[in-house]
Amino acid sequence: MNRSNDTARDTDVLAALRTATASRHERLDSGLPLSAPFPSLDDYAAHLAMVRDWLAPLERWLGGFADGPHAEPTLPATGRLGLIQADLAEPGMPEVQPLRPAADWPEGASAAYRWGVAYVIEGSQLGGAVLYGKLVGPLAPHPLRYLRGEAGGPGPRWRAFMLALRARVTGPAQIAEACAGACAAFDAILALAPPEKK
Repeated sequence: MNRSNDTARDTDVLAALRTATASRHERLDSGLPLSAPFPSLDDYAAHLAMVRDWLAPLERWLGGFADGPHAEPTLPATGRLGLIQADLAEPGMPEVQPLRPAADWPEGASAAYRWGVAYVIEGSQLGGAVLYGKLVGPLAPHPLRYLRGEAGGPGPRWRAFMLALRARVTGPAQIAEACAGACAAFDAILALAPPEKK
């Protein structure tokens, strides 16, 4: 009986996050530079710059806490920003603007809020894997390091993340905070989307 209740609660965490971010997710998918019918290296460079400008301040902010997703032992640090920089330095890539200044993230944010932010970051890797499959041929010989991600693909890390999320974010109040964090993370990257794509 208790196990059944736990399963229902766990499902609600994920369902709540998906519901809270659904419209933002849809807007982002259609607003990405790579959503063009036939994306070019220019589009990939614009995509990388947008993600870099979003991810760099988030990584710094999340790394400043002693608890939450960045302290989770099953989720070792990744080199996402390094992959972005390596892709931007690839021969033939167009130049992009320097890192844009970002708005401050709340210093006193709860762990649940930060788990919500991390949900969006981790989920973006699933989308990257889909884009990699579509673009690896058309944008060859560029290695698309950032979209390719880890050697085993994003699945194992995503599963580890979801297990940790479900264990750490429990109850209606924490779920609501996680949803607020996820929405804020989406809003931050939507604000960076090219004007013509918004």
